[in-house]
Amino acid sequence: MRFGNRAQQAVTFALALCVLGALLGHAARLFDLRFVSQTDAVFYDIKSRIFAPQTPDDRIVIVDIDDRSLAELGRWPWRRDLMAEIVDILFESYRIRAVGFDVVFAGSDQDPGMAVLDRVARIASENYPSMVKEIERLKPEFDRDGKFVNSLRGRPVALGYFFSQEPPGGENGQLPPALAGYGEFPSRVAKRTSYGANLPSIQQAAAAAGHFNVDVDRDGVSRRVPLLARYGDEVYESLALSMLRLLDGASGVRLEHSHAGWLAAFENRRFEWLQVGTGEMVRRIPIDDETNALIPYRGPPGTFRYVSIADVAKRRLVPDMLRDKIVLVGTSAGGLLDLRVTPLSNTFVGVEMHANLLSGMLEGTIRRQPAWGAAFEVVLLIVVGALVRVTLPRLSPLRAALNALGMAALLLGGNFVAWRLGYALPVASSLLLVIGLLALQMSWGYTVEARSRREFARLFGQYVPPELVVEMSRNPEHYSMEGQSKELTVLFCDLRGFTSIAERLEPREVTMLLGEFLTAMTAVIGRYRGTVDKFIGDAVMAFWGAPVADPNHAREAVRAAIEMQREIARLSESLVARGFPALEMGVGINTGQVTVGDFGSMVRKSYTVIGDAVNLASRLEGLTRSYGVGIIVGEATRKAVRGFAWRELDRVRVKGKDTAVTIFEPLGLRSQLDAAEVVSLSAWHGALAHYRARRWTAAEAEMRNLARREPGRALYALYLERIARLRMEPPAADWDGVVAFDFK
Repeated sequence: MRFGNRAQQAVTFALALCVLGALLGHAARLFDLRFVSQTDAVFYDIKSRIFAPQTPDDRIVIVDIDDRSLAELGRWPWRRDLMAEIVDILFESYRIRAVGFDVVFAGSDQDPGMAVLDRVARIASENYPSMVKEIERLKPEFDRDGKFVNSLRGRPVALGYFFSQEPPGGENGQLPPALAGYGEFPSRVAKRTSYGANLPSIQQAAAAAGHFNVDVDRDGVSRRVPLLARYGDEVYESLALSMLRLLDGASGVRLEHSHAGWLAAFENRRFEWLQVGTGEMVRRIPIDDETNALIPYRGPPGTFRYVSIADVAKRRLVPDMLRDKIVLVGTSAGGLLDLRVTPLSNTFVGVEMHANLLSGMLEGTIRRQPAWGAAFEVVLLIVVGALVRVTLPRLSPLRAALNALGMAALLLGGNFVAWRLGYALPVASSLLLVIGLLALQMSWGYTVEARSRREFARLFGQYVPPELVVEMSRNPEHYSMEGQSKELTVLFCDLRGFTSIAERLEPREVTMLLGEFLTAMTAVIGRYRGTVDKFIGDAVMAFWGAPVADPNHAREAVRAAIEMQREIARLSESLVARGFPALEMGVGINTGQVTVGDFGSMVRKSYTVIGDAVNLASRLEGLTRSYGVGIIVGEATRKAVRGFAWRELDRVRVKGKDTAVTIFEPLGLRSQLDAAEVVSLSAWHGALAHYRARRWTAAEAEMRNLARREPGRALYALYLERIARLRMEPPAADWDGVVAFDFK
């Protein structure tokens, strides 16, 4: 018995091509299928666990600030003279090779006696010079920071610090000398906006320093470390890389171009290795194009040797236990919260991650992320797709299942062999292709015959309000999830600063807060007959005009956006009363011709919209932060909605579009504006006209009047800053007032 008839085979062949096309697009990095990427991440974690050597690297020892140390030596942070004593013990008593700190020494720590000595010296300075000299002699005994600085100076010590994506200006301590200028590394090095570093005197005494940032993938798992990070126009190295250079005496690093030729074009890769050192002593560290290196985990937490820092401070260790060892000082104490989720454990101590990475650098066991990986995945998909398509239709269901199982086993086996050879290659897309094509062959009859009103309601019920589903189910033949081109209005809304808020909350609190936000926004969208497309973390995408046609889709979207802002204000007030942070939200709306339908693979589909108009709506949401407003709409939406009052904000050119668009802020119905709001709006548009006509003085005067009337409005401050800049650097003769934005 074979699968189906010729008609069925023709249809399944067409569907199989669609599945293959979607997976090929993912493999060629044209777009990202989240489910496929997450499946690859799962297989990566499985391989990490299976093939971890489960043995320590005897060259590296972790000196642990553990709970016992806190009990013996007191609360963290400890006095600097104690830290100086520990460093002296490590080098003089235990004769270690080098030490790296996965902690930051930020603030100053001085003995209170120092202030007393300073006061006495000032009093005695005129009449008792000999006493002043004696005081100066005694000062070093009270200078805790100075003692720590002296213990670091001239020794192979690498300090740690961290970068963050907090708002610019969050700078604490002093960064070490940069590894190089950004121009020397023309790759996609991650840019950071703030940092927390060490006290300047301590930083200057250390031989090296590196950031201890670890990247977290979308599923919350840490699999890689950015070896380089950009701050301003300079590039800084990671803690593990700085220790490697310290150990090798290497003066610098350089990026090595990929040798994959045209194959690298699939992934837009230019670099594949980071070279450390020169001459005969050169190490090549595999990286991706953003200089991330995969962490070669040797085993679960505790694989590396740990010793309590209290045992070091009390000299309780065997004398030769740390001789010639590379020491990393970090913390596993519960109260200091340096725990991460990794492929091998959900409670992995941060310092041991850096120990794993340093060990991999020394041993050369960091797995390659080859530039030809995407090309390999594309070729593998084509070969597997052809084999499956040729063999499955000729077999009975049982044999087809066994054939697919054997093919999946071969794919997994080959991928595991590649891992053992040092390559981290994707395999999920090929496995899903085999499973998808098998499922397609076996389920075609069911999927064709199972259409009903209940199925119809199930398909559309997750996107549109129940009352619309009821309306649609009366004439289901008029509605379809098939792709079609329509003019719709698309809305994006996104919480501002939610990542930083989430980092301060417990997981259950994040889940609760996000649930309340998404529920409230979904309810508003439903009341205004909108279709919820998807939730993207803390963002919501929705559209109007499909699947139920609505000639007033633009108006309904704008009304919904205004109500959403009122709702987020009410929700925020309620959350603040319960002890949570306040919430703010940006909304972007655009109207235009899009393609709407059910898109995806056989594994996962979504009724969604795609097209330039969708991208522009997303970009407009991002601009709300720049202009300090809650809602921004495109000019197509503005033209389609009558009866509203609008504040024209600017003419902009967003990333990915060559044509400039005028953007507006909706203020509500014109009939509902009071006299003061009408006057203010008229004055604003007059000021904007002066600005575009280069009448800087008049524009500035109007802006300042508006700023006095409405203090705190970011829009006025933005334009005043622009005017000041344009006065100093007058624009070209063909200046049209358009502002280009290069972020998404």
